[in-house]
Amino acid sequence: MSTEPGYAAPAVTVATSLPKRAQSAVLIVPVVTGLKGEDGDGSPAVVGGPFLDAEAIGEIEVGLRALGAKGGAEQVTRLHVPSLAVGSVLAVGLGAPRDEWSADAIRRAAGVAARSLSGVETVITTMTELHLEAAIEGLILGGYRFTEFRSAKTTPKEPALSKIIALSTASGAKKDAARAAAIATAVATARDFVNTPPSHLFPGEFADRAKALGEAVGLKVEVLDEKALTRAGFGGIIGVGKGSSRPPRLVRLTYRGAKGRSGKTVALVGKGITFDTGGISIKPAASMHHMTSDMGGAAAVIATVVLAAKQGLPIDVIATVPMAENMPSATAQRPGDVLTQYGGITVEVLNTDAEGRLILADAIVRACEDDPDYLIETSTLTGAQTVALGGRTPGVMGSDDFRDRVARISQAEGENAWAMPLPDELKDDLKSAVADLANVSGQRFAGMLVAGVYLREFVADGVQWAHIDVAGPAYNTSGPWGYTPKGGTGVPTRTMFAVLEDISANG
Repeated sequence: MSTEPGYAAPAVTVATSLPKRAQSAVLIVPVVTGLKGEDGDGSPAVVGGPFLDAEAIGEIEVGLRALGAKGGAEQVTRLHVPSLAVGSVLAVGLGAPRDEWSADAIRRAAGVAARSLSGVETVITTMTELHLEAAIEGLILGGYRFTEFRSAKTTPKEPALSKIIALSTASGAKKDAARAAAIATAVATARDFVNTPPSHLFPGEFADRAKALGEAVGLKVEVLDEKALTRAGFGGIIGVGKGSSRPPRLVRLTYRGAKGRSGKTVALVGKGITFDTGGISIKPAASMHHMTSDMGGAAAVIATVVLAAKQGLPIDVIATVPMAENMPSATAQRPGDVLTQYGGITVEVLNTDAEGRLILADAIVRACEDDPDYLIETSTLTGAQTVALGGRTPGVMGSDDFRDRVARISQAEGENAWAMPLPDELKDDLKSAVADLANVSGQRFAGMLVAGVYLREFVADGVQWAHIDVAGPAYNTSGPWGYTPKGGTGVPTRTMFAVLEDISANG
């Protein structure tokens, strides 16, 4: 286990054969639905590499047939196999046979397998022969637990998954396994941030934790408190945060991986509203507790820049993370107030619940002062994202080419972001009678796109920009599925890191 701040993930080792003694471990094997008719009897069949002999495979398939297992996608069946030196075997279904499974199909199946195991500390898996990195990510993320605030009475007594033995004959398997574990750990770290309640994760504490994570991997860290923010003119962050007794922060995390000036510079910005009541434009009480997740964008950005440093990417990555708590009080900003964003644009605040764009605008302008080649920012920006795309599909807005590139990479990673337009005519809806801009439109339509148009006003010319709206995908309010638990999901950490890797490789 790591001694650094952040999530302590299971240890991962790579082996080329089954351990001779592993009586306390569970062996996870993938199976497919059997063929019917002349080619077979419809029984599930084991797949996944040279690690099991014919006797063991036969025992597994006979046992599955006896239990009525079908091998359907993500179906799990646990059984004892006498010829194998493991405690038990967990068969996880992949569905119909095919020549190749997508990485996310393997990731989801591994996640389901990990979630189904209670009290198992060590797992061994042959799923890694189908897709090593996806299987490891799925096992770590599926086995994720958040128990920090449970008393001894309700904390699960069964031990958590602490060791993964990945069976693989692939060259470079150890390096690939370490990369997968690092990515999953970053996602889990973002989940921990989101799942920490606002009573314990307020702007000052969030900044301290971000600083600890950054300094542990050698990042340059700068934290601006409310006095420094006021002096520098961060009117959006101050405006949103002044209703709370817990003042705002701006955190800057800088990773220098580019050699000289030959590499690219990427700016990351994430919304860090540690709790959002809506301010004076207060939200309905129902489900307001979900607004503990309103810093999901910031959590993902912090996890991503730390991961970039750990992986030694050959680019510069600079994260600018605004943090505030949006509360109603005698000192809170009011609908109709005018504030001045960092950089000088004045904004009429027509709705204090449209606060994310106010702190993001400040951060975007500051990030662009670093002259980045690319700007990726993400937030739980609008409820309109869930209306348009549902709870699992992020919306991506921004510069056309870069927006499409980010969406394409996100889909390949299994986070499935979808490119959205930014129609120019929507800017007319943000006109103000007293200031340069209003923070909301007077129309009820295209709320996500209007917010994107607002943010576009603050992006410097020449910067390729993408905004990822994860209002729904950052926080799962329903039951767990695949490798995704209830609560914080860590989306879009994997997308942003994959984009950074793509920029590292292709510019």
